[in-house]
Amino acid sequence: MTTFNIHEAKTHFSKLLERVLKGEEVIIAKAGKPVARILPVVANVSTRVPGIDKGKITIMPNFDDPLEEFAV
Repeated sequence: MTTFNIHEAKTHFSKLLERVLKGEEVIIAKAGKPVARILPVVANVSTRVPGIDKGKITIMPNFDDPLEEFAV
């Protein structure tokens, strides 16, 4: 993880992107305080499988009944 100030980042943006493409994390700072982080995009995002948790959750018939401490 390397930190660059805004002026350096603007001047050497293409070089920073090359570093990110190699897997490095780059932090952009303003007055020494981090304000942004540049990370490589993760291409291996798994696809969502609908119904994968079917049968693992049970909703009780009285799940939305008033709680005793709030009863009038």
